[in-house]
Amino acid sequence: MACIGYARVSSGDQDLTIQQERLTAAGCTIVRSEKVSGKSVNGRDELQTVMQFLRDGDELCVVRLDRLGRSTRDVLNIVHELDERGASLRVLEPEITTGGDVGRIVITVLGMVAEMERKFILDRQRAGIDAAKAAGIYKGRKPTLPYDDIRRRKATGEKISDIARTLGIARISVYRALADKPLDEGGHADQA
Repeated sequence: MACIGYARVSSGDQDLTIQQERLTAAGCTIVRSEKVSGKSVNGRDELQTVMQFLRDGDELCVVRLDRLGRSTRDVLNIVHELDERGASLRVLEPEITTGGDVGRIVITVLGMVAEMERKFILDRQRAGIDAAKAAGIYKGRKPTLPYDDIRRRKATGEKISDIARTLGIARISVYRALADKPLDEGGHADQA
């Protein structure tokens, strides 16, 4: 029987050390980690690797359920896949396991709470952005497309496909840059 730990944070500037240490202290012989959003299981290569290696009697261990996922459906699908492999899930905070029926109920409830918490975070973020826009503080993220370069190239007769290939961007991005309003000195679309 193997105990495999899984640690996850949402962004590159967050630290995995505390989770990794907790998982090792809990008896995990292998700890896989990644820095990726928990809103979906898509694109979480380390989690997929762990799931492929779990066998009958093995245990997947996470510090908190929201480290496994923020979607109730994803968490329940992972628990179901573990069941099919004969493996179980162990959560350290609060200490629960899917080894029994009560643990499955608690996992379901905690999965719903994690999903609701994600919605609250997004709602607060949206409210903050709206308030900043109303106050004239929020300008949005800086443009990543080289608008001036795209427009200059198009004005000289260069084809859309050639512009996209040269700049390493999608053709739709070139079309969008050409359709957008001219940029002001700060690099933002002119509102006039």
